[in-house]
Amino acid sequence: MADKVTKDKVLCYIVRDGRLLVFRHTDYSYEQVGIQVPAGSVRDGETFEAAALREAREETGLRHFRIVKKLGVAEYDMSPYRYEIQVRHVFHLEIDEHVPDRWASRVDHDGTGAPTNVECFWVSLEAGHVLQSGQGALLGRLVE
Repeated sequence: MADKVTKDKVLCYIVRDGRLLVFRHTDYSYEQVGIQVPAGSVRDGETFEAAALREAREETGLRHFRIVKKLGVAEYDMSPYRYEIQVRHVFHLEIDEHVPDRWASRVDHDGTGAPTNVECFWVSLEAGHVLQSGQGALLGRLVE
């Protein structure tokens, strides 16, 4: 078995009217990638807050986010998919622009891979349990 690496990640809980912004990859099946919140890696020299705002923008195609607060940090073991421990810095974000109920977006991955097509949509906070790979672990902190 490979040694596990530890990587800093950010997760974005974008909330409006009691609903959570999620997305699904339209080029892959639910069985492969599930339903996700905007999330990703922290770049060298980037703050966690800047990474959260960047990932939210890149994965949704929207621009006007603001951080409400940091909800905490959670670790997640990606094995056996990847031998990686993710240290996830989870943020509550809000958006200050009109957003439809559903829309398509294209994630370009900063040129590090083929672009990915996604469909963004809203689910109730209570439905957050459907998020893949433990992404919903800190949802309860939104209502504490």
